[in-house]
Amino acid sequence: MAEYASQLPYFFGNITREEAEDYLRQAGMTDGLYLLRQSRSYLGGYALSVAHGRKCHHYTIEKELNGTYAISGGTSHSNPAELCHFHTLECSGLVCLLKKPCNRQPGVQPKTGPFEDLKEKLIREYVEQTWNLKGEALEQAIISQKPQLEKLIATTAHEVMPWFHGKISREESDQLLISGVKPNGTFLIRERDNNGSYALCLLHDRKVSHYRIDRMLLLQLVEHYSYKPDGLLRVLREPCPRTSSSEVTKHSMPMDTDVYRGIYEDPDELRPPAVKIKREQLALVEGELGSGNFGTVKKGILRMVKSERKVAVKILKNENNVQGELPSVQEELLREATVMQQLDNPYIVRMIGICEAESWMLVMELAELGPLNKFLSKNKDVSEKNVTELVHQVSMGMKYLEEKNFVHRDLAARNVLLVTQHYAKISDFGLSKVIAPDENYYKAKSYGKWPVKWYAPECMNFYKFSSKSDVWSFGVLMWEAYSYGQKPYQGMKGGDVSKMIESGRRLDCPLRCPSEIFDIMKLCWTYKYV
Repeated sequence: MAEYASQLPYFFGNITREEAEDYLRQAGMTDGLYLLRQSRSYLGGYALSVAHGRKCHHYTIEKELNGTYAISGGTSHSNPAELCHFHTLECSGLVCLLKKPCNRQPGVQPKTGPFEDLKEKLIREYVEQTWNLKGEALEQAIISQKPQLEKLIATTAHEVMPWFHGKISREESDQLLISGVKPNGTFLIRERDNNGSYALCLLHDRKVSHYRIDRMLLLQLVEHYSYKPDGLLRVLREPCPRTSSSEVTKHSMPMDTDVYRGIYEDPDELRPPAVKIKREQLALVEGELGSGNFGTVKKGILRMVKSERKVAVKILKNENNVQGELPSVQEELLREATVMQQLDNPYIVRMIGICEAESWMLVMELAELGPLNKFLSKNKDVSEKNVTELVHQVSMGMKYLEEKNFVHRDLAARNVLLVTQHYAKISDFGLSKVIAPDENYYKAKSYGKWPVKWYAPECMNFYKFSSKSDVWSFGVLMWEAYSYGQKPYQGMKGGDVSKMIESGRRLDCPLRCPSEIFDIMKLCWTYKYV
């Protein structure tokens, strides 16, 4: 339960809609009487229950990606209390103004659901087992990673529940439920496919009904239908436990990898002065990960105080020196290193250091699966749910950049690298700039070698770059991801793309892209003419 909301006297916690209506009736059902409760449908969301005309009206308050709260189509607010206060002044979509809070009785605490207690237990067990931490170190890890851990547990906690059977067939689920003597209301949940779809299988009168589920928060769903049928034949009564042979697929999580935390977070791994790395610490592996005008990228092994770490090494071409080009290329590498040195986030490729030897080498975290666009073009069986997971991680990395007053200026699927199929990191900061505290944009002096198809109109027209223009690029990146690596505006030149944008036209919705995701893309491409 949200700690902030639990301090509000009119927040009742994890109660049902019917319980909310009972509380409002007991308090008199006067017009504008209201209470706040926890949403059972949206992670981190709430529900507002309001009395008017002797009836109860219920509004879902969703937690948005930027951490604000809003009733669908309404104004965003920093917290639920601010939202409620706003609606004491303006109806703005509600049936009436909020006039009087329905407060809990003195001494009565908000109701916690079974998921809340389980969530804390699973978070503690996960951190303890995954990172082998105890005592104060365990507590600090939980505090520092709480938002990510809560999201992880909320979307994966069902894997440890007895009613979750993983990938079994419809016939197998029927057999499990019908065999033996089981009461009406016995149920299980199985995975239907790789696209995040599940099936709720419910026993009633010796027959099994199958209900498709297209939502991830299975724990909250089971809790909801344990209180009322709400369209099912009956309420869920007891789980059908899985057999030892039932397979439950567990995907690797970002926090399980070596590169979620920086290598220097370990107190025994001292950060070298000026992040200079000695050549004898670095061993290069044969073969290239990539190449460009600057040179090549190779895999390497970095020897540290306690361990060895696989790394990516960006190496300058030596032959550039003959052509008198090394200073400019070296300056670009140093500029990129300067930017990366200031960034420390799980969803951004971290710089580990610079090695000055036979060539200049920039040593970075390794993301072995390579660029997002290439990976998706070769792996079209990746689910839309998986794509959404990766795109969301990019958004968290970009949010961090904005908070640090950086503009990326080259955000594209080619510059998002995959550590695993479920873990993405933003890379390539060669064009990135820091924005002065007293300004809200960076202005380039002249036109450069720019990725025009990813740029907002103000970048091309006025050479202005800001977090807002990065949002435009993020929209194009989303289009690339849901197009599974296709190139945007294929066959068009930069000038044609600009004309298309100016005329009000945008890229079409990718074939496998959910409509609500495409709506977000179009918001990213909002352009106000001035």
